Amino acid sequence: MAGNGAVAVRAARLPSLAVLLDAVPAWAVLLFAAIAVRAVAFGNPVVHVDEEFYFYTAQRMLDGALPYVDIWDRKPIGLFLIYLPAAAFGPVLGLWIYQAMALASVVLTALLIMRLAGHAGWGKGGLVAALLYILMLGFGDGQSGQAPVFYNLITAFAMLLALPCTASADSERLRKGKAIAAMALIGVALQVKYSVLFEGMFLGLWLLWRERRLGYPLDSIVRFGAVLVAVAMVPTLLAWGAYAAIGHGNAWFYANLGSILARNSDPALVLLAAFLKVALILGPLLIVSGLSRHVPVNDESEHPVRALYFGWLIASVFGLIVFGTYFNHYALPVMLPACLCCAGFLGSHPTGRRIVTPLLLLAAGLGGEYTVLSAGWHRGNAAQLETLTEAIGHGPGCLYVYSGNSSLYSHSGRCTLSPWVYPSHLSRERENGAVGVDQLAEIGRIFAKRPEVVVMAPTFSGERAESRHLVIDRLREGNYVLRGRYPLGKSLLDVYAAPGSTAGVAVPRLAARSPS
Repeated sequence: MAGNGAVAVRAARLPSLAVLLDAVPAWAVLLFAAIAVRAVAFGNPVVHVDEEFYFYTAQRMLDGALPYVDIWDRKPIGLFLIYLPAAAFGPVLGLWIYQAMALASVVLTALLIMRLAGHAGWGKGGLVAALLYILMLGFGDGQSGQAPVFYNLITAFAMLLALPCTASADSERLRKGKAIAAMALIGVALQVKYSVLFEGMFLGLWLLWRERRLGYPLDSIVRFGAVLVAVAMVPTLLAWGAYAAIGHGNAWFYANLGSILARNSDPALVLLAAFLKVALILGPLLIVSGLSRHVPVNDESEHPVRALYFGWLIASVFGLIVFGTYFNHYALPVMLPACLCCAGFLGSHPTGRRIVTPLLLLAAGLGGEYTVLSAGWHRGNAAQLETLTEAIGHGPGCLYVYSGNSSLYSHSGRCTLSPWVYPSHLSRERENGAVGVDQLAEIGRIFAKRPEVVVMAPTFSGERAESRHLVIDRLREGNYVLRGRYPLGKSLLDVYAAPGSTAGVAVPRLAARSPS
């Protein structure tokens, strides 16, 4: 009897535990998941070369440098502005701050996925889709502060504002006001990264299509379309206008538009391999998204909402293909609508709930985490960067990182000798003729100013051979001495010092020699 009583007590407690779990707010579940999967990248200053450069550019801006003039890149100004608050705290604490900002952005985006899913009648799969988004980011180098981690939040909010509802249908003023606000957000997202262009174009066309469906005349729709385009262009035009006002309008225009069009393509085999990798990452999401199309609607009002989401997904895939640079992080904007569209099948179909959901979450969690760990092994960690920085030293002489990590400028505090700080701009074949300066001539000007320390990574795929040969020749002519060869991830970076320099700390096991 006592045994049966104990069983009865345990049985009575089980529903209470289930209720307790159900009572955990969604934001807490998503926050816990985001911290758990992103923690492996916390505090690592070499998660990705792009983020290193964004942070360093923001640091230079705080010192008075002007992007596109004093430090060159083709990313829009909004991306560097995002990094400004973190850059104010220096390279160590600032890293943690921008990673915390990115974490908050991911969780908020996941919450918006849940909200958006509910409007399509996919509420049962909303939490799963939000978790899937968090887990998938690791596949696309989104484990830290990549640009889409931030602008996906803006895009998701724009889509939420654009959603059709009864109140909007009944009130032209409310509907058009929300549409204008949505396109204004798209304009802000464009100033974080221009790859959101096609998603914004689709949203604008969808908003005009909705006006037509509501029976408004063509001339009224054309005028409204002009307003939407103008609103979306305001942030970009403001940026251009600000540069023009201080006499650098041409520099802004070339960096933000001309250089994008002038950039060369990678070799066909390199592009194919990169495209197949991105396709493999996105393939499962796109397949499950397609299955969501067959989930019945609960109400006719869900049809246009689902049409918006699937159109958004198609537009993001189209943008990925058209931009033609298939680095992993170019998959991040597609992951947002893809995970959202997965919500239908994962939450409403029996096979989706019982079989596909656990398999997809498990594969995304393990695969994404393995990808992040593998990237860390390949790219290095904070301890290795610190050793390398000690070798470079913090002296008054300037540093030239021909190939390697731009975070070395941040951590060493050494000055630069050229606006073209991002190493690939002067060393990669694809950038030849697309950075507003002759690569070889700029390398020559850098060495004419006698950098105190020069850093070179091993040869890499896509490197311009003439650039490397010129650097080696200048090192030899200038009698630079190899002070050491330092590991950063799987690479060994050579640190050369000018004759008579006391910069940094030499590695005892390597004999100093001239470059050859």
